[in-house]
Amino acid sequence: MAGQDVGADGRLLVGLTTPVVTTLPGAHAAWEEQGTIADLALVAKAAERLGYSHLTCSEHVVVPTGEAPVRGGRYWDPLATFGFLAAVTERIRFATNVLVLGYHHPLEIAKRYGTLDRVCGGRVVLGLGVGSLQEEFDLLGAPFEGRGPRGDDALRALRAAWGRTEPEYDGPYYRFAGMKVDPCATSTQVPFWIGGRTARSLRRAVELGDGWMPFGLRPEEVGEMVARAEQTEVWAARRTPFEVLLQTGRPVDPMGDPEGARRIFERLVAAGATGLQLRFVHHSPPHLVEQLEALTELVELRPT
Repeated sequence: MAGQDVGADGRLLVGLTTPVVTTLPGAHAAWEEQGTIADLALVAKAAERLGYSHLTCSEHVVVPTGEAPVRGGRYWDPLATFGFLAAVTERIRFATNVLVLGYHHPLEIAKRYGTLDRVCGGRVVLGLGVGSLQEEFDLLGAPFEGRGPRGDDALRALRAAWGRTEPEYDGPYYRFAGMKVDPCATSTQVPFWIGGRTARSLRRAVELGDGWMPFGLRPEEVGEMVARAEQTEVWAARRTPFEVLLQTGRPVDPMGDPEGARRIFERLVAAGATGLQLRFVHHSPPHLVEQLEALTELVELRPT
């Protein structure tokens, strides 16, 4: 399987699910409830020093109170969060995980995150998805029905606009020309990592993106879906490497259970992972830094 070719040198692209900025039920540590921006800086600097590829930050404008026990209620804004982290780091990348395409005009993303790309020196990765929370769509006045085709067109429009001061695009949902976007991103190339859990999201990632970030699927399910996708004409038409970025189902504990962590990684790589986005068992910011250090003894990290 192509997904099992973990980089040219066999190393994994390993990112960190940033602490504090989200509080998913059962997936965050108690200290994160009162975590500070200084804690974020400590962890980000350590992750960069140790060779981790990227930090993540998710987007929700609001979460209905009835959904909070499932999705969590805290979501720091990615743009503000990454703007701060850009000032305290130099190399580590910043991956939105994910921006919901239907909440933004493509030129809005190109301008706002293109400016961030300037601020951080070209370190932005755009994690993008079509969304699933209808109440949030309704609140923002965004159409929920037809979000899949609209999202596909948004991806094409964003690709056409990224890094261009006078972008042009003419699609079924988005059209623009004669507009100036200044500043824009540092180059016209940016990774699109597509989120989702369906075969359609994987096809969208293969056709229009550079990687897939599935959630809520067993590794074996991911492996089967990627294997089927590899047999398609869309996959055969690709000319660039494709990332499959998998999350661990539960936080890993490389200090307390290194063999358990190793088994988890082996299972994910067997399912086709070329990269990982990790949560760790940790009880304080310094403990999380120690866990980041311990992981580097188990896994060879692939540079971005």
